[in-house]
Amino acid sequence: GDRLMGDDSKVRKTLLSEFRANWRYLSIYERFEYLIILLLSVLISVVILLAFLRLVQEIGSLILAGSLDILDYPVFQAVFGMIMTLLIAMEFGHSVVTAKDRKEHIIQVKAVLLIALLALSRKFIILDIKTVPASVIAALAFSVIALGVVYWLVRYPSSSD
Repeated sequence: GDRLMGDDSKVRKTLLSEFRANWRYLSIYERFEYLIILLLSVLISVVILLAFLRLVQEIGSLILAGSLDILDYPVFQAVFGMIMTLLIAMEFGHSVVTAKDRKEHIIQVKAVLLIALLALSRKFIILDIKTVPASVIAALAFSVIALGVVYWLVRYPSSSD
């Protein structure tokens, strides 16, 4: 435990010293971009924390009320919709942090596609199938297939490149 925390502290100190050493070589725009990404990652962290606390509160109130029945579809929709929202926020946060750590400072297309797929998956979970027209479900399904194909193409480019 202590050894791991010491290693983590060492890593943070190394990253901080590396950042300080590189700061003077960054252009004004690169500095601006880095600061915005840093602030964005802090804001996303706050959103993730608040979403997690809301999820804990919701599950806690369902348990206390004795109504945590995952087989009850509205309860399933509410709980797993909140979980998916949290996962989407976490993936988005990871993408921003990854952009901060890379030289290019650009969110990768793969990450955006993955977030879109997660958002569509969440939409399917929270859909009230009884009230949504079949055309909407078909359009959402087509969107998932299209995004999946594009994600696959981006993730596994042809060997002729």
